Formats: sequence, structure tokens, C-alpha cells
Amino acid sequence: MKYVDTWDLDAIFPGGTKSPQLQDKLKQVEGNIEELKQQITSWNFAENKSAQPLKVILAQQETIEKRLYQAATFINMYQDAYMDDQYANVVRGQVAELETELQKLSTTFNKKLVAISDEDWNKLLEDSQLKEVSFVLNEFRDEGKRLLSEAEEKIIAELDKDGLTAWSRLYDTIVSIMTIPYNDKDGKTTELSVGQAMNRMYADPDPEVRKQLFENWESAWTKYAPIFADNLNHLIGYRLTLQKLHNRKHFLEEPLEYNRMTKETLDAMWTAVSNNKQPFVDFLNQKAKVLGMEKLSWQDVDAPVAVGDVKPTKFSYDEACDFIIENFSTFGPKLAAFAKHALENRWVEAEDRPNKRPGGYCTELPEFQESRIFMTFTGSNSDASTLAHELGHAFHSHVMNDLPRLNQHYAMNVAETASTFAETIISNATVANAKSKEEKISLLNAKMENAIAMFMNIHARFLFETAFYEERTKGFVTEERLNELMVNAQKEAYCDRLASYHPHFWCSKLHFFIDDVSFYNFPYTFGYLFSLGIYAEYLKNPEGFEDKYIALLRDTGSMKVEDLAMKHLGVDLTQPDFWEAGIKLAAQDAEEFIRLTNEVMN
Repeated sequence: MKYVDTWDLDAIFPGGTKSPQLQDKLKQVEGNIEELKQQITSWNFAENKSAQPLKVILAQQETIEKRLYQAATFINMYQDAYMDDQYANVVRGQVAELETELQKLSTTFNKKLVAISDEDWNKLLEDSQLKEVSFVLNEFRDEGKRLLSEAEEKIIAELDKDGLTAWSRLYDTIVSIMTIPYNDKDGKTTELSVGQAMNRMYADPDPEVRKQLFENWESAWTKYAPIFADNLNHLIGYRLTLQKLHNRKHFLEEPLEYNRMTKETLDAMWTAVSNNKQPFVDFLNQKAKVLGMEKLSWQDVDAPVAVGDVKPTKFSYDEACDFIIENFSTFGPKLAAFAKHALENRWVEAEDRPNKRPGGYCTELPEFQESRIFMTFTGSNSDASTLAHELGHAFHSHVMNDLPRLNQHYAMNVAETASTFAETIISNATVANAKSKEEKISLLNAKMENAIAMFMNIHARFLFETAFYEERTKGFVTEERLNELMVNAQKEAYCDRLASYHPHFWCSKLHFFIDDVSFYNFPYTFGYLFSLGIYAEYLKNPEGFEDKYIALLRDTGSMKVEDLAMKHLGVDLTQPDFWEAGIKLAAQDAEEFIRLTNEVMN
């Protein structure tokens, strides 16, 4: 079937960033916020202890959230697809103003929740509607206990616009004007966008091309590194100040609370990863041997592998879409039907063109109860897996659409569960469909990209960020020191098995500069291993598993992850055993890759 590989942005707000309908939406939100202000200000629980005023406030908050998020999502989508659109920043500023006003009201609201006695609070939650969202309401109340005075929180909200948020936006602006030069064999120089350069640097089959691009890549980030060092130091310094003001004793408290998990669970996961890396070290060594290298360099870790006459499998976008739908159907009809609908209705921006930001993501349009996916599709197996990954995110949101809005907000770690599960279906299907040992080797290599990323690349990010936060609490961290911390983390995470590393990875990776979530790393590994555990259960008893899987996804917005795992899987996440079981599944692919390459090469 034929699929369009660009978004239909006019279906959201016609006319781009200067859309009159978009401005109407923002004015509507402004009016809604004024109404909410009146409702919260006039709410006096001591005079009226019924549940109704609280339910009215929650309903208004939901309306505002949907409308404002719809507008904010559109602006982000548009700017990511067309990075030279300068007016997008104007509208993002308008959105930021409204978000600030909403944040101020949230402070007032949460403080009113805290003022209610425990006895009265428990009686309130006996109301059927409030009981259904009680987990999240209790989170609001706990958050409210950390707040400073209302006046102080309003000042913080105002400062955030030109503080935390502004430092994050500055990063986007700098990256949008960066280019990476590439010299082809004819001597012609092409200036690639950051996204284009990154895709080719890791995926090109020619090691000389990868090497040239990586050298130019490092050079470009080195040039801008002093700015990025300032940017990162101030962004994290600002965050650390806020955490201290809100009585957080350690910088990991906030990301752990956000992900609804305990430090014991995090420690158990990383302990299991650190103690079980040998199969993945063996894979890296074997891949280097296959590629004719003594050791892999940084840019070679995700390089395609072609043994004999087999060329790396290439998909057209249409072929990838059909392949995904077909193989999703082997798991369940609901997942397949959803993916078909999303792909046919232009929910995906996948065109390979200049002027797009790098990376991929899935985002939400809450007023439509729909998602949208951003990526750049170049035809590799990795791109097909990425598309499946993002469709998994979208399916997760889809199955929760009929729940109360408060129960639809799942944390990042469980968000990666559905995406990784969907990706696993597709990567397993590509390996199973291999027509020869040589093709299977190429596909296993592509599949191993995920495991290496989760157990080594993301582990390096976590190690770096932990070390950086510790040093940042004592003062400014220089560019040179940031490079040292990054390389040290990479050497530890990769067991020092690479010939070269990426010192400026700390500034080339967007995730370190995201303002609303710190430690945008360990949730990926959590979701990957959690998903493998679920997939193992599916393999044991696939009949009717799709409905069990959906039931788990629907609970992700209203439970702590330890309770979620116990309820649906019967496992204790604070023990390494569960995590080690998932690692062993991934290790099987590494072992199979080594076995097959030895057979073919000997």
C-alpha cells in the first residue's frame, strides 16, 4: 500500500505557526485559566466539604490541559519539521506564558489540598469519581507539602520562563543553525543538518564515511562546546537550586518520584546490568572481527554488518509500514488495526530531508485523542524498528483514552514498555524472516543495537549525569572536565572495549538539555528490560495475551511501578532476578550472532 511520509499539520491548525485558529485556541485557554483562577480562589473547603467544588476544578484543569497541550504540541511538531521557522519561538513564548499562569494556579490548588485534614481528605476520596483518581490526587498532595509559600512559588514560576525553560530552548536554537560538512569521493562538500549527519554517521556501510562524518561531527560540537557548557551548567544549576528549595536531599529524588519508582529498584536494575555485560562485550569484539577491525570505534558500534554478498536490508517507507502492520497482527488484532489507522492517516513525519531536527519521538494531541510520530526514515532495519517503537508509544496512549485524564499520565519508564514491546515484535520478525545465515547475521546485528544502547550507551549517560550532578553541586564544571566525565563514563559502560570514544556526547545529546525531566536515561533501560519480561510471559502463553497486555498498560498511570509489576507479573522489581532474566533474553541474540558469524567466516 502507498503511505504518505509527512504530517498533515493543517488538520491540526491550518496556516502553520501563524495560524489564526492557533491564536484563537490560545485566547480560549487564557479565558479558561481566568475561570479556573476564580474557581480555585473561591474554593473554601471549610465552608463546603462536599466533593463537587473539587470535581469542578479538576474538570476545568483537564479542559485547559488538553487545549494548551494541543497548541504546544503543534508548535513543537512544526518547529521540529521546519527548523528555520523563526515565528515558532514567538508562539512558544505565548504558550510558556500560559503555562506559567497555570503553574501558579497549581501551586495555590495544591496548597489548598494540603490544608485539608487527613480525616476530611479520606472522606473526600470516598466519592466515586475522586476515588478513581485518588492515586494522582495523593501525588498532588505530597507535592504540595514540598512547596514554598504561594508568593515564592509564583516568583519561581515567573523565573522559569527565562531560566530552566529558556536554557533548554537555547539548546534547540543553537542546534538548528549547526551543519556538519561531508566530502564525497568526487570532492564535493555537502552541508548536512545535524539529523542527517547523525543518521548517516551511524548507518553508512562504508567505515571511511563513518569516520569522516564522526571527525567532522566532533569538530562541530567542539566549536560550539563552550556555549553548550554554559548552557548545561546553568540549566542543571537552576534545577539543583529548585530541588534544594523544595527540600530534596539528593538530585535523584525528583526523577525517581517522577518515574514512580524507588532507589532500590534503580540499584537492582543497574547492578544486574553491570554484572551481566560479558555477552555484550563478546558481541562488540566479534563485530569488530567481522568488520576487519581490532576494536570498534564509537561510530562503528551501530554500523551495519554485511557478510558475504548480502547487503544490509533496505525498506522503502511503504514496505516498512506494511511489514509492521502484518507482524503486529501476529500479536493481536487491536495493535495491528491501530497501527494501520495511524499510518494511513498521516500521523507520521518520516521524510528524509534537510532542516529537520535529529531523533525521533511520539507526542500527543489530547483534544483529538490521537498521537503523532516524528522521525527520519532512511530505509534501514533500524528505521523500521524506530517506527514500530514510536507506534508502540502511540498505542499505549490509545488504549488509555477512555480513562480519566488524570490516570492517563504515565511516567517515562513505563512509557518505554509499550514502545520496546512493539519494537521487539518487529525485530524478531525480521530475524525470523531471514532467508540465509548471512542475512540473519545482518538482522541480528541491527537487533543488537537496542541491547548495546540500553546496557552500555544509556548506562554511560546515567554514569555521566550522576558524576556531573555531583560535581555541579560544588560549582561550575568546565568543558574539559565534562569531556573527561563523558569519556570515563563511556569507558566504564563499554568495559573499555572501544578504540575511540565521543568526548562531546554530552552536548550532542538532546536528552541532557531537556528542561522538564532530569535523568532522561535510566527509564529507557527500565522500559527495555520490563518489556522483555512481559514479552517472555507472552511467549509462554500467547493466546489472548493482547488483552492482558492492554490491562497492564491501562494501569501505568495510576500505580507505582513496583505495584504494577507485582499485580500483573507477580515479580519484585527491587531484586536483581527479574532484571537478569530480561538481560539473558537479550544475550541470546548476542550468542546467536557470534555462533553464526563463526560458522560463516571459518
